[in-house]
Amino acid sequence: MLTPPAWLLRGLLPQPAPIPWAAVVRASIALAAPIAVGLATGQVVYGALVSMGALSGVIGDTADAYRMRIFNIAVPQCFGAIGVMAGTQVFGHGWVAVGVLTLVALVSGMMSTIGAVASVSGLLLLLNSVVGAGLPMPGPWWKAPLLLTLGGALVLVLALLGWPWRGRVPEREAVAATYRSAAELFAAAGTDAYPARRMDVTKSLDTAYDLILARRTREHGRSGPLVRLLAQLNVVIPLVEAAAAAHLYGKASRRPEIAAAVRELASSVSEGRTDHAPLDLPEPQGPADRAVEAALRHAAKVVHDGDPDPYNIDDRLGRPASLRVRARRAVRNVLLSQASWRYGLRLALCIGLAQALVSLVPVPRSYWVALTVTFVLKPDFGSVFSRAVMRALGTAAGLVVAAVVLSAVPRGWWDVPVMMVLAALIPAFSAKGYAFQTAAITPVILLLSDQLNHMGYGLVLPRLVDSLIGCAITLVAGYLLWPESWHTRIGDRLADAVADTARYVDCAFGTPPGQAPADQMSRVRLRRRLYRDLSVVRSEFQRALTEPPPTGRRAAAWWPLVVAVERIVDATTAARVRVSHGAQAPQPYETENIARQLRELADGLRSSETLVEVVADLDGDEEGVLAPLRQEVTAARAIASPQP
Repeated sequence: MLTPPAWLLRGLLPQPAPIPWAAVVRASIALAAPIAVGLATGQVVYGALVSMGALSGVIGDTADAYRMRIFNIAVPQCFGAIGVMAGTQVFGHGWVAVGVLTLVALVSGMMSTIGAVASVSGLLLLLNSVVGAGLPMPGPWWKAPLLLTLGGALVLVLALLGWPWRGRVPEREAVAATYRSAAELFAAAGTDAYPARRMDVTKSLDTAYDLILARRTREHGRSGPLVRLLAQLNVVIPLVEAAAAAHLYGKASRRPEIAAAVRELASSVSEGRTDHAPLDLPEPQGPADRAVEAALRHAAKVVHDGDPDPYNIDDRLGRPASLRVRARRAVRNVLLSQASWRYGLRLALCIGLAQALVSLVPVPRSYWVALTVTFVLKPDFGSVFSRAVMRALGTAAGLVVAAVVLSAVPRGWWDVPVMMVLAALIPAFSAKGYAFQTAAITPVILLLSDQLNHMGYGLVLPRLVDSLIGCAITLVAGYLLWPESWHTRIGDRLADAVADTARYVDCAFGTPPGQAPADQMSRVRLRRRLYRDLSVVRSEFQRALTEPPPTGRRAAAWWPLVVAVERIVDATTAARVRVSHGAQAPQPYETENIARQLRELADGLRSSETLVEVVADLDGDEEGVLAPLRQEVTAARAIASPQP
């Protein structure tokens, strides 16, 4: 019996994610209600277009906080309206359609490198351009954009219906969630679950800081409650640093009372309480335990007592730049970035080929070819190669469902309950993986397309062929022709993280070369940036694991080194915390030696496509505070050995 390759199995296995029931209900109502209204008013085409806009809103409804949800849904809808206007203007115009969609693809691809919201906006810009150029839309020119935008607005309204009853401030909930993730980090101290919980804390911190920063861009003055929340968030950082020491050296700090105390702080933040019982913490038994106790008592003081004058609270974020300045920076970075041009040109080439096949070759093909290219080449959905395979498999599964629906269910009011069921599957399946998302979206799009062109069961087989053609175009013109696809840069990214780790060691215990001694805030900023970068590196490696050989095999061989680098950062943080709470500081030569070994490791990773043998030469006090760090560096360099 043949066994599927490992890289394919990773994409086919469903991810262990909970079902977002609220999103399921919203999707079911948002996509089915417009069809019902269209049937009741005799405007079935209008209802289908509103449902298409709602589908875009459902795909983009990924944020948790309400204010971020408004941003994530509303902004991409504006770009989607622009896209469908551009597409309808070139419908049936041959070379003009090819040129316009190729240009839109270039802009869309370059936009996608800015950030998450820009990525979704670029997706809808191109997606709706392809749909507008491939399907007949009702006139005049403004009607289709308006109907699609109404669909997105419907999703947004449904998402915001719970806001008055939720009774919670999004920023406060984000800060409370960060405390809860810190509590889970302490609960996992000393166990194998610690690295995963540390990543959760990093994500929670980033989300909370992003929310507060976004709120401050709308505030004309300094808000006392907002600054207080910022102070409560700032004191999580010493807690996280102390957790690293507890994980490696803690005794009393590993007891459940510590995690329970942090959970109580989370409840106080969430409910805005200031009354509290005195902390009853176990007696510390060393520098690591003292660090945890000090960080926890300081956090409790800030959470419960605050500051008589909230404007005196240390504001580590500072005022964000104006929207105009940040927009100008984003545009400049995109125009000058080689990565944005490479991705934009790659997407433009594939869309140009797909649209040329549809518009110029006298063989009946549809917009589904370019639509497939758009979804497969999205940069933040995973490996291009595996996405093409997953897209083909997911489309095939979705077409089976669509075939049953289009052949067995009569058109008319039966479309409403069918759409309610199919739409509910989109958010439920999207969290399980790309193939599952494709399988859920495919029958929905086909059912809506049938409302516009009335082809019925005849849609099924042509759409499967179009999907396979789109996947083939992507694999050849968007993957094989670009050396960066099969000569992976995961080694370079890991080397950058190792070099940054060497700088962190210098910053934590010594003086970085050519710089003044680092203060506490510099260490905090560097550590947080390093953990964020390591999270990106981990994501890149997990994406590379879904590639076929040699990329996937190389990523699997280097994966233990990613884990080793994360352990080095944890050991550095723990040692710094212990020194700050009574442990003897290391000798300068020990720090310099460790940093030098890490820089040599980074240079070795950059100069080789495979792991190369390196020999560690680390001298120092075997009983000193850096002894565990030297062990981690030695282990990391031992991993970097020739692979069979």
